[in-house]
Amino acid sequence: MSAQTDSPSPILLTPPRKDAGDPVPRIVPVRRTGRWAAALAVLLLLAGALVSVVRNDAFQWDVVGVYLTTGSVLRGLGLTLWLTGLVMVLGFALGTLLAVFRLSGNPVLQAVGWGYIWLFRSTPILVQLLFWFNIGALYPQILGVRTVDLLSPVAVAVIGLTLHEAAYAAEVVRGGILSVERGQLEAAQSLGLGPWRRLRRIVLPQAMRSIVPPAGNMLIGTLKGTSIVSIIAVQDLLYSVQLVYHRTYEVIPLLLVATLWYVGVTSLLSIGQHYVERHYARGTADTR
Repeated sequence: MSAQTDSPSPILLTPPRKDAGDPVPRIVPVRRTGRWAAALAVLLLLAGALVSVVRNDAFQWDVVGVYLTTGSVLRGLGLTLWLTGLVMVLGFALGTLLAVFRLSGNPVLQAVGWGYIWLFRSTPILVQLLFWFNIGALYPQILGVRTVDLLSPVAVAVIGLTLHEAAYAAEVVRGGILSVERGQLEAAQSLGLGPWRRLRRIVLPQAMRSIVPPAGNMLIGTLKGTSIVSIIAVQDLLYSVQLVYHRTYEVIPLLLVATLWYVGVTSLLSIGQHYVERHYARGTADTR
């Protein structure tokens, strides 16, 4: 006789039968009471602060409206914008050269680039401006011309701010260059491109994606940082409103005039930075 093995019969699982009268399950969203309460509290605080600013007579908004577009303020604004643009162009030109020095295989160039960046990042910008403003005490004449006649306050501001910005721009450019894949450089070398052509045609266009965000922040920081040149009597936006409130004693409304112009220009620059970043981020996953 052959042994027969009894195998267990399969168990059929059937869903429970619903009667026609059973209610359909309903999905209830999570109630986020705390989140909405916090948002409401923040909105109420912001609304209260805005109302207090608008209705506070001490701000003298009528005076702000009078001086917002006066000739002296607009001339100061124009000088601020001109100084910002010139310093950024010269600073990044010098900074790019310093970044190339840092990445060079020549130890002397590496040392020069590192030493420059170390020195100008280690001293406050105010100290640098005051040093250049008093350079005549060290060198009364340059090329037979009196230093006082050669370096006006505006020239001192351009020199001081440019040398300061170049140290930071060099690190921004160097970081962007290092973000380019090594294979891109090897491919350019295999095509027989020279070092400067590789940098200009291959490396920098790809590095711009990493350079633009910090460069945009530097541009906005430089715009606001130019206000420090008022200490050497350069008639920028801040110095222009200071001249007015020293005469009229309307300090708060004149400071608000400068603040509104700074906020407006930095907002426009932030919008421009957004679109420039989108331009260089084409073809990547993040194009927001």
